[in-house]
Amino acid sequence: MAEEEDDLDLNELDDDELVQQMHDDLYDGLKEEIEEAVHILLGRGWAPYKVLTVALVEGMRIVGIDFRDGILFVPEVLLAANAMKAGMSILRPLLIATGAPRMGKMVIGTVKGDIHDIGKNLVGMMMEGAGFEVINLGINNPVENYLEALEEHDPDILGMSALLTTTMPYMKVVIDTLKEQGLRDKYIVMVGGAPLNEEFADAIGADAYCRDAAVAVETAKELMNRKHNQLASA
Repeated sequence: MAEEEDDLDLNELDDDELVQQMHDDLYDGLKEEIEEAVHILLGRGWAPYKVLTVALVEGMRIVGIDFRDGILFVPEVLLAANAMKAGMSILRPLLIATGAPRMGKMVIGTVKGDIHDIGKNLVGMMMEGAGFEVINLGINNPVENYLEALEEHDPDILGMSALLTTTMPYMKVVIDTLKEQGLRDKYIVMVGGAPLNEEFADAIGADAYCRDAAVAVETAKELMNRKHNQLASA
């Protein structure tokens, strides 16, 4: 199909059809089509937050379900997440300007001694796709990096990842330091990485172990709801 026809197609779709098409395009990782569709919806008077939630977040939710169920794999999810990021880059300044509500804020980073970041980046992108603001600290983070980021950004969630059995224990160093400084209860601490499991997360005092990016998003939403309920009933 010629590109001109593609362009015409998106413009000719009504809102519901266009949103459905965006879900399909996200699923297929079609970055340019997502950018174009975001512009079309904004041009039709859609609020940036509505574009984010109805088109992008819902589309990534579908991707997340199929990733969790083993229908999609990491390369496809990375493509979908990159397409979502392209749409987000158009919306982000508009969302800030309109003061749109966010799901929450997360600081995420791979721990000291560990330079693996594909899984962590995927979690970050999927969390952004779910409407969270994400501060990605990259790899090889000593406890000081986490503390500085927590102080600067005041997030709801701290996410740590490790792919090596030798770097896993460093997560406990970070959590113990938070406890010593009386900061532990301020944050939801989520951990993940191939060698980890539930027992390890419990043993080091984390709030949750997340097996993959899809689970991380579901867990984050659940824990945020719980946190809000506790605050409301306090």
